[in-house]
Amino acid sequence: MRSALTAFLGEIRKCLLISWTYKVNTFISLFTLGFIFIGIVFFVGGGKLDPQKVASALIGYLTWMYAVSAISDLSYGLRGEISAGTLEQLEMSPAPIGLLLSGRVIANIMISTLQVIIMGFIMFTLFNIRFPLRVEALPVLLITLVGVFGFGFIIAGAMLIFKQVESFGNLLNNALAFLNGSFLALSSMPTWLAAIARTLPSTQGIVVIREILLDKKSIATTWRDGSLVGLILHSAVYLIIGLLIFSICERVAKDRGSLGQY
Repeated sequence: MRSALTAFLGEIRKCLLISWTYKVNTFISLFTLGFIFIGIVFFVGGGKLDPQKVASALIGYLTWMYAVSAISDLSYGLRGEISAGTLEQLEMSPAPIGLLLSGRVIANIMISTLQVIIMGFIMFTLFNIRFPLRVEALPVLLITLVGVFGFGFIIAGAMLIFKQVESFGNLLNNALAFLNGSFLALSSMPTWLAAIARTLPSTQGIVVIREILLDKKSIATTWRDGSLVGLILHSAVYLIIGLLIFSICERVAKDRGSLGQY
């Protein structure tokens, strides 16, 4: 147990050190995401920027940044281990590989938090956005990330079997950006598309976070109206399914002898 915990904490430390070493790339990616956001809100708003709509979109976009960061780290980070030929050594660790990958995600969330703070400050200043930053939104964000975490394990499992699933991962990341209600309300989507959007791991979380930050609802209110309960169940299902699929894919890759092949 102690060795597994040491390996877990070591993985977090390693990822933080790597990100600090290549901090220029990290900050360039942050500004790229910022420019993308500005371009999208200009396009969706027809060249006009309504601070209220921008605020709503920003909540969804910042949540999406967390989601993409976690998913990319689980899938692309694992591909890096495969292509470098170090995945089998990772499997020899006293800690399960799922725990090590979890450490990477936690480190990535810490880095993403810094990026979100910087980008949020810039956008708040640039667009004169005003809404209260309430602490009640934090547990909702964490619950949302649990579902995203499970979603990432599904892609990581596919990576173990098929080795190259970047196109699939990019498709899902873009789907999260444009179908989670960040820029287009679910009520404005066709019924069938809104139904698909509601199955994505970040959609319900964004809905609840907006209710807390923009509508000033309390945690108790979102619990009573069922939106928070739905988010918890949604995230729990994604986490269970994701871990199960990853475990099955890992076993299949080991049985085929292709775990470390690329």
